[in-house]
Amino acid sequence: MSVAHLNKETFEEMIAQGISMIDFWAEWCMPCQALLPVIEELGQQLEGSVKVGKVNCDENRELVKEFRVMSIPTVIFFKDGEEVDRIVGGMPKAKYLERLETLK
Repeated sequence: MSVAHLNKETFEEMIAQGISMIDFWAEWCMPCQALLPVIEELGQQLEGSVKVGKVNCDENRELVKEFRVMSIPTVIFFKDGEEVDRIVGGMPKAKYLERLETLK
């Protein structure tokens, strides 16, 4: 699976090693829905080099609180378990690739 759907139990394992890009979203959020195809494309394109995941904010409030997600969509970038960057709001695919390039 190119984009993993995460919860509290699977989140830590996903971000523990390497580079991860995690999309915090909700079903009712229109900007989140607009970003969905971009996240799916990135998941396929980056498979094997960057882990791409999604966290449903309504189902995972603990993670939302832990990472201080105030607006959605929020995409948080992790390197070896540490947050290194974030983008709040939907952006074009090129912006996410640009950010990932700085993490390599």
